[in-house]
Amino acid sequence: MAIPSALNAALSKIPKRAESRGETELRDTFEDSGIANALDSVDHQVLYGRRGTGKTHALRYLTATKIGEGDVGIYVDLRTVGSAEGIFDGEQIGAVERTGRILVDLLNQVHDEILRVALDDNELVGDPLFVTRLDDLLTAIGSIRVDGPIEQTTDIETGRARKDSGAIGLDLAKRNVTLTASGEDTSSEKERAVVIRKGNERVSLNFSDVARALRLLAESLSARRVWLILDEWTSVPWEVQPYLGAFIVRCVLPVQAMTVKIAAIQQQTNFRQKLANGKYLGIELGADMSANLSLDDFMVFEQEETQARNFFRGLLFKHLTAGAEDHRQVPGLTKEGELVRLGFTDTRAFDELVRAAEGVPRDAINIVAKAAWRAADRRISTSDIRRAARQWFQDDKEGALRGEPEAQKLLNWVIDKVIRDKKARGFLVNQKDQGASPLSALFDARVLHLVRRGYSAQDEPGERYDVYVIDYGAYVDLINTQSAPKGMLPIFSDDDEEGDWVEVPTQDLRALRRAILNFEEFAASLGKEEALQRKVSAPQ
Repeated sequence: MAIPSALNAALSKIPKRAESRGETELRDTFEDSGIANALDSVDHQVLYGRRGTGKTHALRYLTATKIGEGDVGIYVDLRTVGSAEGIFDGEQIGAVERTGRILVDLLNQVHDEILRVALDDNELVGDPLFVTRLDDLLTAIGSIRVDGPIEQTTDIETGRARKDSGAIGLDLAKRNVTLTASGEDTSSEKERAVVIRKGNERVSLNFSDVARALRLLAESLSARRVWLILDEWTSVPWEVQPYLGAFIVRCVLPVQAMTVKIAAIQQQTNFRQKLANGKYLGIELGADMSANLSLDDFMVFEQEETQARNFFRGLLFKHLTAGAEDHRQVPGLTKEGELVRLGFTDTRAFDELVRAAEGVPRDAINIVAKAAWRAADRRISTSDIRRAARQWFQDDKEGALRGEPEAQKLLNWVIDKVIRDKKARGFLVNQKDQGASPLSALFDARVLHLVRRGYSAQDEPGERYDVYVIDYGAYVDLINTQSAPKGMLPIFSDDDEEGDWVEVPTQDLRALRRAILNFEEFAASLGKEEALQRKVSAPQ
């Protein structure tokens, strides 16, 4: 195989995850889709987004920016907090105890980060009030109790001793005889009480003490705001999430000098639950924290081809320049506009990359890395992009569905019904069916992409539809065949004759009624398949 060109070698070595970058590199390589301005608010917010859409990069960019402005930015990856027992041993340890262990780790990280900031600030280090309040936080989170039976024993020890002695003395010179005798009788009694506790040590956090410690500590930071950035919320066990949310609501949100940002995958969150007594536990979205930000919405480029092209060109250019060491800089690549000319055979090849990415930065980086490796010493062509996109789809996305048999069947059914039969790559889903498990699994795996929410029809008042498109990698092998999709959604006339095609629809839904995905039809197809399998496996 030929030796890769300098540009292709650099493209294939772009880090695939934000965790691989330092703070300075993260700030310099961040390409803003508009989310940075939305996050730059003192309001408490939840940021939604599927894996690969850039949640971690956005939050770490926010953290670095706030630190640069003089505030205290605390980024916490929730995958790194808690004990192994608390995360995995849910049957042996209750949700409250598991939450306590996570909270102790979380609050210790908050303490350590504030201490790190203080060590760089002579005014804070020399402030005895700040030092005291920092110690008070450690005291508040260090409480432990032992749950179990108590045994108390009392030992009484009694002792008696007698000592007798005598002596005779004779002095011949003085003709004197002396006789002495003595005796000693002593007694003692000792009592000892022993208390023995048998049981398990448990974390015991008093929310009032912790809330007071956080509030007083924040007030001592010389008017600086504390930005608590919690990433990977969905790594917290499902049943623990409401308890962790309750702590945040009670202890952190009331502190005026603190702002909380949480990154999560929407379909995998359990912010709030109803208890047996009818009360609710956790974070009430919309009231306690706003949840109106989704990177999946910011990254939709179906109607803005120029915006999509500019975003991904800027993304790659920053990773190749600001994110690369001096000895790895690509010769001749000094301007963003030169990237397409130097790295791709023509603008169509780069546009194919943008199309294949479907608005997901991680997909774009992985696809272009595979295409660059394939191109070697050549410039990347459209064919390279298509092969790389198919390989990435098979390796990453199909692999994620191996444990989801129903989702796999839905994907195959959609490819047959939507792409092969209707020659389309998009379809409509009634919002009543959004909770369908196979649909959610395909969306989370980035096999389906949501491009528009809440599409309504004049002849169906009250019914709302969302528009989905199928991932490029799922149908790329059908391009240039009779089954190749002609557009996103087909428009049909009143007599059901196929007409034009539309990308993101704006007109009345009646013209698109045959593009609606019918889950009852899918369920019926599963029933027929199961019946056929039973017939085939039945003894003859």
